Formats: sequence, structure tokens, C-alpha cells
Amino acid sequence: MRKGIIKATLTIALLFSAWCASTQYNKDYFVYMGRQLMMEDNYRDAIRTLNVLLRFDKDAYDAYFLRGIAKYNLDDLLGADADFTIAISKNPVFTNAYTYRAITRSRLGNYDDALNDFHEAISLRPDLPSPYYSRGVTRLLNKQYKEAIEDFNMFVRHEKKVADVYINRGVCYLGLKDTLRAYEEFETAIRTNREDPNGYNRRGVLYMQQSRFKEAETDFDTAIKNDSNYLLSYFNRALVYSNTNRPLQALSDFDKVVELDSTSSLAYFNRAIVRTQIGDYNRALEDYNRVAIYSPNVLLYYNRAALYSRIGDIEKAIEDYSKAIGLYPDFANAYLNRSRLRMLTGDLKGAQSDHKIANEKIAEYKARLSDSTATPSIYADTTHKFDKLLSFDANASGSKFEQIADNATAADVGMKLIPLFKFTLMKRDSAILARNSIYHVQRMEDFKAKVGNELLFISCDASTIAPDSLVAIDRGLAQRMMKEEGNWVLLFERGVTQSLIKQFTNAVNTFSAAILVNPTNPFLYLNRSTTRAEMIDFISSIDNTYQRISIDSDPANRLRNSGVRQYNYDDAIEDINKAIKLFPDFAYSYYNRANLHAISGRLPDAYDDYTHAIELNPNFGEAYYNRGLVQIFMRDTHKGCLDLSKAGELGIEESYETLKHYTVEKK
Repeated sequence: MRKGIIKATLTIALLFSAWCASTQYNKDYFVYMGRQLMMEDNYRDAIRTLNVLLRFDKDAYDAYFLRGIAKYNLDDLLGADADFTIAISKNPVFTNAYTYRAITRSRLGNYDDALNDFHEAISLRPDLPSPYYSRGVTRLLNKQYKEAIEDFNMFVRHEKKVADVYINRGVCYLGLKDTLRAYEEFETAIRTNREDPNGYNRRGVLYMQQSRFKEAETDFDTAIKNDSNYLLSYFNRALVYSNTNRPLQALSDFDKVVELDSTSSLAYFNRAIVRTQIGDYNRALEDYNRVAIYSPNVLLYYNRAALYSRIGDIEKAIEDYSKAIGLYPDFANAYLNRSRLRMLTGDLKGAQSDHKIANEKIAEYKARLSDSTATPSIYADTTHKFDKLLSFDANASGSKFEQIADNATAADVGMKLIPLFKFTLMKRDSAILARNSIYHVQRMEDFKAKVGNELLFISCDASTIAPDSLVAIDRGLAQRMMKEEGNWVLLFERGVTQSLIKQFTNAVNTFSAAILVNPTNPFLYLNRSTTRAEMIDFISSIDNTYQRISIDSDPANRLRNSGVRQYNYDDAIEDINKAIKLFPDFAYSYYNRANLHAISGRLPDAYDDYTHAIELNPNFGEAYYNRGLVQIFMRDTHKGCLDLSKAGELGIEESYETLKHYTVEKK
């Protein structure tokens, strides 16, 4: 979608207030504002705007369609698919909805359904060129090269000045091993748009593959001249420099790639190889360590082991060879190298075992070479070099640069549960008022009225009151309590301030004193539960012999931890159980218990409680978000992503960043 320059100046609140004037007029206005927000790439506000319209008009198919586009651009592909499906159900001749759902399904790897949708779109409007182009891309991704070329030919009949169609057609010819036609297509793309770097980059890659490095370098230079932020050409030119023995220029271009994409595993991997070649071992090790963070794989461990061996760190080298073998047990080279290192450390038995296994792998490899039906293992070939630079299209074992993505967990990618809810002190502003208005419970409102503190809200966020102000409030409450002993309201307020200034033990004791006076109040148990959990987490964060070093203020931040020590949240759970018994219809209590179950490793119980919380509060975005993470952790990624999508729809902005980790995109 093309970016616009129009600035949206009206808030959703203003849009909402305008609803009453004229339903039809304002329906069009909501749709208009949704479009405008998306034109400036403000997809999250666009979703909020369209949500307001859909609450009043469930049949507004164009709103579902636009919301689907917004979700697509936020990488919420499952949510987008669902919205396009609703739009089609309400308007079965909605050509664009079929087209965009097809594109979405193509990105999800669901090529059969995507092609069916393209067929529907083309049947409805055979005169439109865009469905042919998109279907061609889908067929290209599905390696249906001849059919893709037919679709691109149909598109060219209508549109002859789109460079990308010639590039894609050229890629199809490469798939058919017709290099000459591919050259022709890339050159046509360049003639069509001489400012587009992609055509030069594609032709440059072809030159490079044929060792025509000078011509390739010229094309990459031109691509970079046309777009100084075009990452692929910097990367490919670095490969040219490396192949023509210019390591410093190669390093400079890899530096630029890393500057443009700080998570590019291939750039770090290749830069590590070049740095190793010129003897810059420390910085090469830094690069390999980066790859270990972003994309742990067998080649990383094998090459890093060799580097550790060079700098004399034999133990770490053995450890990395072991990791490489763990990922690929047929890796003869890794066994041989580990055998030599074990010999150096005096581990004769281990060295002999590794040498024996390596010879067996090599014998198996040679036997496969004579068997036309078998696929020999590249890792068993002891003549193969594994310190070659990898291109974006290079392969070491029949697949692209390997990522062990299937083993990733929520914790591995740095995701955290949204924290526990509790009564806390917050500055009174529109955001906190809006959040508290989503879920109205009269018993809770009566409790807040009884306390009579206008700063008291229920929230999962950190207090917005300054620490010195919290200390002053706490001192004032202490003075009042000296005059009014046994007042459960003052005890409750003092417990809140003590917990906020991290006097957890005192806070628990104060809440306990309030409970003695008023033992049937569920909200007192809720806050004591949260405080007990916070106290446990504070202790665990200090005890970093077993836990990670960073200190999190809430136990819900640990969905998974790799330490061996487990901390007991039973007292906190017992309190929240009491709160639920006293008030079984309070969504926040079930949410909190779900969080405590999750960090205690009882994920099915956590799922059930999040579900109950959602049943009580259908707009509970935080519960959808956390339930999504729990489902992902339990390996039900599809349903987890659907929950994350719903959470994003309900305003939980973290959802879209999280969804990016689990969006399957075929390229």
C-alpha cells in the first residue's frame, strides 16, 4: 500500500461523538478516516477507528476489509484472513477482498486456498490486472514457474511499465534454468525503471554467479547509487569484494548491512568469516555470538569452534563442536575436530570414540555416493569447506541458512506476559479512566467509593506517581493510622503504598491486618496475593545464581526461565483462590491466578483461567494476549496467534510486535 502524506487530526473520541448526527454520513466518515490513518501507516489507530464503526454496524463489510488490510500490515496475518473472510461473507462479490485474502494466504504458505481466491477474484473481474500479478507471485513461490509466467504475461497486457513484473518473470525463467531469458527480463526491468535498484541487483547476482565480478560490481554500484539504503546490494557487493580479495571493502559493506538491519544473521556470519581471515579474531567472535542470539545453527557452532580453537580456548571449542553434532549427528568433520581437541585435553577415550564415529560417517557417505537413490550428506564430506561466505540464495545442505525456529519459545524471543492486576495509585488522566471504563463492576466501584481515594485504580501498569510522592503518601497514612487504629480502609491504603515502595513484608503484614478486620472483602486478598508474588519475584531476581540477572518488578514477566531453582507461589495462589471464592464473578482475579499458574509451569490451568476471565470480560485484551503466549508455549501456535490478533484488535500494542515472531512468511 502506498504511503500518503495526509495527517489524521481527529481522535477516536471525536469520531465517536460525531456518530449521532447522521448514521450513513458518519459510516462513510469512519471508513474515510480509517483509510487516511492507513495512508500514513498508522495502522493501530485505524483499527481502533474501524472498531468503533463495527460496534454499531456489524454489516459494514468495507470496514472489515480495511481492518484486514491494517492487520496485514501489522503482520497479523491470521487476523487479516479472518476479517477478509467476514467481508466476503457479507459481500460475496467483493473482488478486492478475495484478492487480499489470497495474498494473505500466500504469505501464510496456504497456496491452494490462495489460488482458489485468486480464481474467484479473476472470475469476478477478469479485466483487472492486479489479481494476475498477485497470482503470478503466488505461483512463483509455489515453484509453478510456467503458470506464473502465464499470469505475468496477462498482467503485462494491461500494464507494461511495472518493472517488478519483469523481475518476477526473470526469476521464473531462472527456476526453469533459462538463464538467457532471465537476463533479458532483468534488462527489460532496468529499461522500464532505471531508478529501481532491484533490476540492477538481480542482474548483478546473475553476473556474480557466473564469476563476472566486474560487471556484477558495476550493477551493485548502480543499485546503491539509486538507493543508498538498499541492503541487498551492499550485501552482494561485499561478496564480490570478498571473491576478488578485497576484505576491507567487504567488511565495510557488511558494516553497512548491519547498520541497516541489526538482526541480519547472514551479515554477522559472513563478517565473522572475513574478520577471521584477516586475523581479527576478537571481533569475529563477537559476530558469531550475535548469530548465536539471532539464528543458532550448525554452521555457526562449527565455525565458532574452529575460532575458539585458534585462540586457544579448547573447552569452548569442544563445547561448540558438541552443539554442532547435537544439531546434526552425521557431521563427520565435527567429530574429527572434536577428536583432536579431546586428545589435547587428555581425553583419550573420548577422542577414540569420536574418531571411530567420524570414520563410520565417512564410510556411509562414500557408500551413498555410489547409490543413485541416496542423498549424500555434505557434513560427512571431510573435503568440504564450511568457512565460505553464504549468499542469500546459497545453501550448505539443501536449505537456506538454517534457523532452529521450531525450538523457539516465548522466552527465547524476549516476550513477557502482561503483569498482574492490582489496586494501585495512578495519576488521574484520560488513559487510565478509559481503561477502567472498559470493565465496569459495581462491587468494585462500591469498594473504591468506600476507600475514597481518587488516585486509586485497578491496573497492571507501574504507578505513575513519583517515588518521593509515594513515600510522602505512605508517611501521611502512617500518621493517620496512629490516630485511627483498626481502620481497615487505612490499612488497605497503607498496604498499597508499602508495596509500591517495595516494602513487601510490611505490605503483606498490613494487608493481613486489614483482612483480620474485614475478612470477607475479596479485594484485600487480591492485593495481598499480588504483593506476595512481587515479594517472591524480588527475592528471585536477587538470587541470580539460579536466575537471570535482570530484575523484573512483576512475577508475570517470567513465562519461562532456564534456572534450576523453582519459586513457590502457593501462598499468592491461595489468596487469589480466597478472593475468587468471595467474589466468583471478578475477571481480574481469574487473570491473576492464570498468570501465577503460568509462571509456576501449570499452563493448562493458566489457559482455563484466562478463558474464564475472557468470558467475564469479553474485551479483556490482556487476557487474550497472555492466553496467546501460553498457547504458543504449549505449541498451539495457530490458536495463540489468533488470540494475539484479538488482543491487538482490543488495543494491546505489544501484540503486533509479538506476532512478528510467529508470522510464517514464504519468500
